[in-house]
Amino acid sequence: MSLWLPVLLALLISALGGLYLLGAFRRRRPKEPPLDKGHIPWLGHALDFRSNSVEFLQKMQRKYGDIFTVLLGGYYFTFVMDPLSFGSIVKEAKSNFDFTHFAKQLVARVFGYHSLEDEHKVLETSNKHLMGDGLVIMTQAMMENLQNLMLHSIGTVKGQKEWQYDGLFHYSYNILFRAGYLALYGNETVRRMGSKEKAKEFDRVHSEELFNEFRKYDSLFPRLAYAVLSPKEKLEAERLKNLFWNMLSVEKTTQKDNVSRWIFDQQHFRQEQGMAEYMQDRYMFLLLWASQGNTGPASYWLLLFLMKHPEALKAVKEEVEKVLKETNQEVKPGGPLINLTRDMLMKTPILDSAVEETLRLNTAPVLIRGIMQDMDFKMADGREYTLRKGDRIAIFPYIAVQMDPEVHPEPHQFKYDRFLNPDGTKKADFYKNGKKVKYFTMPWGAGLSMCPGRFFATNELKQFVFLMLAYFDFELVNVEEDIPPIDQSRWGFGIMQPAHDIQFKYRLRF
Repeated sequence: MSLWLPVLLALLISALGGLYLLGAFRRRRPKEPPLDKGHIPWLGHALDFRSNSVEFLQKMQRKYGDIFTVLLGGYYFTFVMDPLSFGSIVKEAKSNFDFTHFAKQLVARVFGYHSLEDEHKVLETSNKHLMGDGLVIMTQAMMENLQNLMLHSIGTVKGQKEWQYDGLFHYSYNILFRAGYLALYGNETVRRMGSKEKAKEFDRVHSEELFNEFRKYDSLFPRLAYAVLSPKEKLEAERLKNLFWNMLSVEKTTQKDNVSRWIFDQQHFRQEQGMAEYMQDRYMFLLLWASQGNTGPASYWLLLFLMKHPEALKAVKEEVEKVLKETNQEVKPGGPLINLTRDMLMKTPILDSAVEETLRLNTAPVLIRGIMQDMDFKMADGREYTLRKGDRIAIFPYIAVQMDPEVHPEPHQFKYDRFLNPDGTKKADFYKNGKKVKYFTMPWGAGLSMCPGRFFATNELKQFVFLMLAYFDFELVNVEEDIPPIDQSRWGFGIMQPAHDIQFKYRLRF
């Protein structure tokens, strides 16, 4: 008996430890938000959340109100659903709410990249390339690459006025991704190809090949992020990661012309910090996905909404024509290609509103912070809760504010002028319970984790749509076809994608 007693005690301790790790003994403490662990140890509600995040969170909100804690895959998440309380999260000190630890875990799993301790420093200093004079340069580079991809056939036999057919999602994503990639990671050198035209042709072919591989990886991304890939999918994900690490390597990128200063500075900083070159290559892939994974899908939704709402299409097209006229530019046979500058893009309030409305309807990130210490949290209505160290606090703006009918009446309707005042200026006054809502739409995140490339991404999107309206006739093949539903597996990962594509046709206007 004496021999078996230590063994039994060890087994009992192991079992109790396992149950503790699975969350079996977690109980709601006084003043903590309502707690729902679900019925599956450790997993909790992870399967329901992954299956349909919107339905799950709406169910929890109906049951518990505007704040609740749920168990998701071994982690406890406290969701705050009241937009008037968002400021308390966004503005909280990093010592209480920190997003970097969670972000590091995600990028390590998805991209194989292990970040530096002071990663945030280079992100802050590199922002100069994403706004102001730096944005002027990047916008010009984007313009030149869009011209190469969209307008290279003007004046040729292929450029004759014949309808071209494609899936709208495929076409939009394809063009935006390729142009953005070339604008950031550079162009093939004229010296190597022998002529400027051959270099441009190489860029078109190479970027097409890269896009096709990127879409394969992008389709795996949600399951990769949740770590639920099948063995076959894991092999494919590893193949694709190695392919991109090679194609975007520092060695190959630095041999190109017109590499963005933003990309160069990111790489140079890591090199100075002693980061291994193979890890720098992995970061190059992370930057590609972060910069180009959302603008293409956003342009799809915007073009689709414009085609489905003729009054919106007419208003935006008239604005495009007005901007061209003011800059003495005209789209005509034999004429020079229009040059769409950053200054021109700042004179499109109607297009800006249509873009913001598109993002409101179809952007659904989950904004997460790690709770660094036990602390009190005060809601906007005065209620106070205690948050537990080691948990995570989260915002899902899509439900909490973007689809709130009090903040945005008829929230499921596309209203191109929703973000315009009657005098044509930008509207920023939205209310809930009689109080002004500061965070009335959050496609780019908020606070320290707000997307630094949001201005460039918006310009990319606007340039593409501007050129489509200026140079092309386009329409849906079946104008009666419904707008495709969204792919529910992508909740929480930025711009939503359609469950299936929709066919459209386009042709040059001359």
